[in-house]
Amino acid sequence: MAMDRNTKTVTRLVGVVIVMGALAWAAVPFYDWFCRVTGFGGVPSVAQSGSESILEDTITIRFDASKDRDMPWDFKPMQREMELRIGETGLAFYEAHNPTSRPVAGQASYNVAPFEAGGFFTKIDCFCFTEQVLQPGERVEMPVTFYVDPEIVTDRDAKFTHTITLSYTFYEIDLPEAQAALARDGETDTNTN
Repeated sequence: MAMDRNTKTVTRLVGVVIVMGALAWAAVPFYDWFCRVTGFGGVPSVAQSGSESILEDTITIRFDASKDRDMPWDFKPMQREMELRIGETGLAFYEAHNPTSRPVAGQASYNVAPFEAGGFFTKIDCFCFTEQVLQPGERVEMPVTFYVDPEIVTDRDAKFTHTITLSYTFYEIDLPEAQAALARDGETDTNTN
């Protein structure tokens, strides 16, 4: 009888752990999807082309860069800020440098502040949409094309926004399989010589 109770308790505990693990695993992609769709949390929208209307009102865009503690790259914006007319397409560049002696892959996460402007800051093209691989010593300029949706001037909360900060954080990811194979081949060649 006691063994039967212990078995039930262990089974329930294992079930709780599995359910909690599944919920934790699903929370990140669900939250990311929710933020992209709604602009919640300062996550910008994405569009295929620029705005159809451009207002005379201007807005200042500031650029910020950071990296994960373990990311070995140097990463910074090439300009600190720019002023654009609302609806006008802007083009900014960030610079990344791999000072290591190995290829490093990275992915950028991003957001905008203040959060109210997240749904109105619209990216057309961005280096953050794909993973980046830098070879040893490689330095690249990475573009981001964007505009601020003219609807921002009629939004109850966002219409008072005069400055938007676009922030990126780069973190290291596993090398894509093709790059990893090249890196392994390079290590094999240097070890055999």
